[in-house]
Amino acid sequence: MEYRKFGDTYIVRMDPGEEILTQLKVFAEQEGVKLASVTALGAVKDFTVGVFDTGAKVYKSNRFQGVYEIVSLVGTINTMNDAFYCHLHMCAADQEGHAFGGHLNEAVISATCELVVTCLPGRTDRVFSDEVGLNLISF
Repeated sequence: MEYRKFGDTYIVRMDPGEEILTQLKVFAEQEGVKLASVTALGAVKDFTVGVFDTGAKVYKSNRFQGVYEIVSLVGTINTMNDAFYCHLHMCAADQEGHAFGGHLNEAVISATCELVVTCLPGRTDRVFSDEVGLNLISF
Protein backbone atom coordinates (compact mmCIF):
# COMPACT_ATOMS: atom_id res chain seq x y z
CA MET A 1 0.00 0.00 0.00
CA GLU A 2 1.13 3.50 -0.81
CA TYR A 3 -0.67 6.81 -0.35
CA ARG A 4 -0.28 10.55 -0.66
CA LYS A 5 -2.21 13.41 0.94
CA PHE A 6 -3.68 16.29 -1.09
CA GLY A 7 -5.32 18.82 1.24
CA ASP A 8 -7.91 16.89 3.28
CA THR A 9 -7.95 13.99 0.81
CA TYR A 10 -5.73 10.93 0.47
CA ILE A 11 -5.22 8.87 -2.65
CA VAL A 12 -4.43 5.30 -1.57
CA ARG A 13 -3.18 2.48 -3.78
CA MET A 14 -3.42 -1.08 -2.52
CA ASP A 15 -1.51 -3.89 -4.20
CA PRO A 16 -2.06 -7.56 -5.11
CA GLY A 17 -2.59 -9.85 -2.13
CA GLU A 18 -3.51 -7.04 0.28
CA GLU A 19 -6.84 -7.15 2.07
CA ILE A 20 -8.81 -3.90 1.85
CA LEU A 21 -10.19 -3.61 5.40
CA THR A 22 -6.90 -4.64 7.01
CA GLN A 23 -4.91 -2.12 4.99
CA LEU A 24 -7.47 0.63 5.51
CA LYS A 25 -7.12 0.17 9.27
CA VAL A 26 -3.32 0.37 9.02
CA PHE A 27 -3.63 3.53 6.92
CA ALA A 28 -6.18 5.23 9.22
CA GLU A 29 -4.18 4.46 12.36
CA GLN A 30 -0.91 5.67 10.79
CA GLU A 31 -2.50 8.92 9.62
CA GLY A 32 -4.80 9.49 12.61
CA VAL A 33 -7.94 9.46 10.45
CA LYS A 34 -11.00 9.49 12.74
CA LEU A 35 -13.76 10.52 10.30
CA ALA A 36 -13.72 10.15 6.53
CA SER A 37 -15.67 9.23 3.43
CA VAL A 38 -14.24 6.41 1.30
CA THR A 39 -14.74 5.58 -2.39
CA ALA A 40 -12.77 3.09 -4.47
CA LEU A 41 -12.46 0.92 -7.53
CA GLY A 42 -10.11 -1.87 -8.55
CA ALA A 43 -9.96 -5.63 -8.91
CA VAL A 44 -10.38 -8.43 -6.38
CA LYS A 45 -9.96 -12.19 -6.46
CA ASP A 46 -11.62 -13.22 -3.19
CA PHE A 47 -14.29 -11.25 -1.36
CA THR A 48 -17.08 -11.72 1.14
CA VAL A 49 -20.08 -9.42 1.36
CA GLY A 50 -23.18 -9.65 3.51
CA VAL A 51 -26.80 -8.58 3.53
CA PHE A 52 -28.45 -7.74 6.85
CA ASP A 53 -31.71 -9.54 7.66
CA THR A 54 -33.58 -6.89 9.64
CA GLY A 55 -36.06 -9.39 11.08
CA ALA A 56 -33.50 -11.87 12.37
CA LYS A 57 -30.89 -9.11 13.01
CA VAL A 58 -28.10 -11.15 11.41
CA TYR A 59 -25.99 -10.95 8.28
CA LYS A 60 -26.08 -13.55 5.54
CA SER A 61 -22.60 -13.61 4.02
CA ASN A 62 -21.65 -14.66 0.51
CA ARG A 63 -18.08 -15.43 -0.60
CA PHE A 64 -16.91 -15.03 -4.19
CA GLN A 65 -13.61 -16.21 -5.69
CA GLY A 66 -12.35 -15.61 -9.21
CA VAL A 67 -11.88 -12.62 -11.49
CA TYR A 68 -13.88 -9.57 -10.35
CA GLU A 69 -13.82 -5.82 -10.96
CA ILE A 70 -14.88 -3.52 -8.15
CA VAL A 71 -17.80 -1.62 -9.67
CA SER A 72 -18.30 0.49 -6.56
CA LEU A 73 -16.90 0.66 -3.06
CA VAL A 74 -18.28 3.33 -0.73
CA GLY A 75 -18.47 3.96 2.98
CA THR A 76 -17.09 5.67 6.04
CA ILE A 77 -14.27 5.56 8.52
CA ASN A 78 -15.10 6.62 12.05
CA THR A 79 -14.67 5.17 15.55
CA MET A 80 -16.37 2.88 18.04
CA ASN A 81 -15.25 3.20 21.65
CA ASP A 82 -12.52 5.53 20.32
CA ALA A 83 -11.04 2.72 18.16
CA PHE A 84 -10.97 2.45 14.34
CA TYR A 85 -14.28 1.49 12.78
CA CYS A 86 -14.99 1.16 9.08
CA HIS A 87 -18.32 0.61 7.34
CA LEU A 88 -17.99 -0.19 3.62
CA HIS A 89 -20.29 -1.59 0.95
CA MET A 90 -18.87 -3.08 -2.22
CA CYS A 91 -20.25 -4.27 -5.54
CA ALA A 92 -18.04 -6.33 -7.86
CA ALA A 93 -18.78 -7.79 -11.29
CA ASP A 94 -17.54 -11.00 -12.91
CA GLN A 95 -16.40 -11.44 -16.52
CA GLU A 96 -19.99 -11.88 -17.71
CA GLY A 97 -21.07 -8.64 -16.04
CA HIS A 98 -22.98 -10.25 -13.18
CA ALA A 99 -22.69 -8.01 -10.13
CA PHE A 100 -22.63 -9.08 -6.49
CA GLY A 101 -22.52 -6.80 -3.49
CA GLY A 102 -23.33 -5.92 0.06
CA HIS A 103 -21.65 -5.03 3.33
CA LEU A 104 -17.91 -5.67 2.91
CA ASN A 105 -16.49 -8.31 5.24
CA GLU A 106 -13.25 -9.05 3.39
CA ALA A 107 -11.69 -8.42 -0.04
CA VAL A 108 -8.29 -9.51 -1.35
CA ILE A 109 -6.82 -7.44 -4.18
CA SER A 110 -5.94 -9.21 -7.44
CA ALA A 111 -4.45 -6.28 -9.40
CA THR A 112 -4.93 -2.96 -7.60
CA CYS A 113 -7.38 -0.94 -5.56
CA GLU A 114 -7.50 2.85 -5.85
CA LEU A 115 -9.15 4.58 -2.91
CA VAL A 116 -10.08 8.20 -2.33
CA VAL A 117 -10.29 8.93 1.40
CA THR A 118 -11.76 12.35 2.15
CA CYS A 119 -11.18 13.43 5.75
CA LEU A 120 -13.98 15.29 7.48
CA PRO A 121 -13.69 17.70 10.39
CA GLY A 122 -15.05 16.44 13.70
CA ARG A 123 -15.80 12.97 15.01
CA THR A 124 -18.64 10.50 15.24
CA ASP A 125 -18.64 7.29 17.22
CA ARG A 126 -20.62 4.06 16.86
CA VAL A 127 -22.97 2.58 19.45
CA PHE A 128 -24.72 -0.79 19.21
CA SER A 129 -28.50 -0.50 18.89
CA ASP A 130 -30.46 -3.39 20.40
CA GLU A 131 -33.53 -2.23 18.50
CA VAL A 132 -31.86 -2.31 15.06
CA GLY A 133 -29.15 -4.89 15.75
CA LEU A 134 -26.35 -2.79 14.23
CA ASN A 135 -23.61 -0.37 15.28
CA LEU A 136 -25.17 3.01 14.49
CA ILE A 137 -23.51 6.40 14.17
CA SER A 138 -23.79 8.35 17.39
CA PHE A 139 -23.42 12.12 17.44
